[in-house]
Amino acid sequence: MSKKLYVGNLSFSVDDQTLADAFSQYGTVASAKVITDRDTGRSKGFAFVEMSSAEEAQTSINKLHGSQFEGRAMNVSEAKPQAPREGGGRGRY
Repeated sequence: MSKKLYVGNLSFSVDDQTLADAFSQYGTVASAKVITDRDTGRSKGFAFVEMSSAEEAQTSINKLHGSQFEGRAMNVSEAKPQAPREGGGRGRY
Protein backbone atom coordinates (compact mmCIF):
# COMPACT_ATOMS: atom_id res chain seq x y z
CA MET A 1 0.00 0.00 0.00
CA SER A 2 1.45 3.36 -1.00
CA LYS A 3 2.01 6.17 1.47
CA LYS A 4 1.96 9.90 0.71
CA LEU A 5 4.53 12.22 2.27
CA TYR A 6 4.55 16.00 2.67
CA VAL A 7 7.89 17.64 1.87
CA GLY A 8 8.33 21.25 2.96
CA ASN A 9 10.96 23.99 2.99
CA LEU A 10 12.11 23.20 -0.53
CA SER A 11 14.27 25.46 -2.65
CA PHE A 12 12.27 27.07 -5.46
CA SER A 13 14.65 25.44 -7.97
CA VAL A 14 13.58 21.88 -7.07
CA ASP A 15 11.46 20.12 -9.70
CA ASP A 16 9.50 16.85 -9.71
CA GLN A 17 12.35 14.74 -11.12
CA THR A 18 15.00 16.09 -8.73
CA LEU A 19 12.72 15.34 -5.81
CA ALA A 20 11.90 11.84 -7.08
CA ASP A 21 15.62 11.11 -7.50
CA ALA A 22 16.33 12.14 -3.88
CA PHE A 23 13.59 9.88 -2.48
CA SER A 24 14.35 6.93 -4.78
CA GLN A 25 17.43 6.18 -2.66
CA TYR A 26 15.04 4.88 0.02
CA GLY A 27 12.50 2.98 -2.08
CA THR A 28 10.20 3.08 -5.07
CA VAL A 29 8.71 6.51 -5.75
CA ALA A 30 5.18 6.17 -7.13
CA SER A 31 4.90 9.93 -7.74
CA ALA A 32 6.57 13.22 -6.84
CA LYS A 33 4.82 16.55 -7.38
CA VAL A 34 6.18 19.98 -6.51
CA ILE A 35 3.23 22.30 -5.91
CA THR A 36 3.29 25.43 -8.06
CA ASP A 37 1.39 28.71 -8.06
CA ARG A 38 -1.54 28.54 -10.46
CA ASP A 39 -0.92 32.01 -11.88
CA THR A 40 2.89 32.26 -12.04
CA GLY A 41 3.90 28.60 -12.31
CA ARG A 42 6.55 29.20 -9.64
CA SER A 43 7.14 26.61 -6.93
CA LYS A 44 5.40 27.22 -3.60
CA GLY A 45 8.27 25.53 -1.75
CA PHE A 46 6.52 22.27 -0.87
CA ALA A 47 5.66 18.99 -2.52
CA PHE A 48 4.05 15.59 -2.11
CA VAL A 49 5.90 12.33 -2.67
CA GLU A 50 4.14 8.98 -2.79
CA MET A 51 6.25 5.97 -1.81
CA SER A 52 5.19 2.45 -2.78
CA SER A 53 5.07 1.12 0.80
CA ALA A 54 4.64 2.39 4.34
CA GLU A 55 8.08 1.00 5.28
CA GLU A 56 9.79 2.94 2.47
CA ALA A 57 7.89 6.06 3.47
CA GLN A 58 9.02 5.75 7.10
CA THR A 59 12.62 5.16 6.02
CA SER A 60 12.45 8.29 3.85
CA ILE A 61 11.12 10.34 6.78
CA ASN A 62 13.85 9.02 9.10
CA LYS A 63 16.67 9.68 6.61
CA LEU A 64 15.54 12.92 4.94
CA HIS A 65 13.70 14.98 7.58
CA GLY A 66 16.01 17.85 8.52
CA SER A 67 18.62 16.95 5.90
CA GLN A 68 20.11 19.57 3.58
CA PHE A 69 18.70 19.48 0.04
CA GLU A 70 19.51 22.20 -2.49
CA GLY A 71 20.73 24.41 0.38
CA ARG A 72 17.70 24.07 2.67
CA ALA A 73 16.74 21.73 5.53
CA MET A 74 13.80 19.64 4.28
CA ASN A 75 10.74 18.93 6.39
CA VAL A 76 9.43 15.45 5.63
CA SER A 77 6.35 13.99 7.30
CA GLU A 78 3.34 11.85 6.59
CA ALA A 79 0.80 13.83 4.54
CA LYS A 80 -2.47 14.59 6.25
CA PRO A 81 -5.76 14.29 4.34
CA GLN A 82 -6.85 17.51 2.69
CA ALA A 83 -9.44 19.33 4.77
CA PRO A 84 -12.69 20.16 2.99
CA ARG A 85 -12.79 23.73 1.78
CA GLU A 86 -15.50 26.02 3.03
CA GLY A 87 -16.93 29.34 2.10
CA GLY A 88 -16.29 31.56 -0.83
CA GLY A 89 -13.80 31.44 -3.55
CA ARG A 90 -12.60 33.53 -6.38
CA GLY A 91 -15.23 35.34 -8.36
CA ARG A 92 -18.19 34.74 -6.08
CA TYR A 93 -20.72 37.50 -5.79
